[in-house]
Amino acid sequence: QVQLEESGGGLVQAGGSLRLSCAASGRTFSRYNMGWFRQAPGKEREFVAAISPSAGNTYYPDSVKGRFTIARDNAKNTVYLQMNNLKLEDTAVYYCAAADSANVKTTWYEYAYWGQGTQVTVSS
Repeated sequence: QVQLEESGGGLVQAGGSLRLSCAASGRTFSRYNMGWFRQAPGKEREFVAAISPSAGNTYYPDSVKGRFTIARDNAKNTVYLQMNNLKLEDTAVYYCAAADSANVKTTWYEYAYWGQGTQVTVSS
């Protein structure tokens, strides 16, 4: 089992940047596919980024491709989400998630472990 805790959310102006971090407990972090999702009020949970256990593969939806970058440091049991050129529509609660899989996962139901979320608010 793995426990996840996000940090780094906050208020930022449109066009700005934020870096989210997700610290994981447990000794087996390096075997988990890690993902980031977000959920805005009244909307469904949306896939944002995923990275394979070895960090060899990453995947992004078109909505964030070229602006967001996911990375991981297995020695620190941490996964990051660098968000650049933020837009108003990026406002949401961002969740870190882990899936016990060697392959990149892009749907929320494939993830067994979730953090509590961190709020990202982009203002005009």
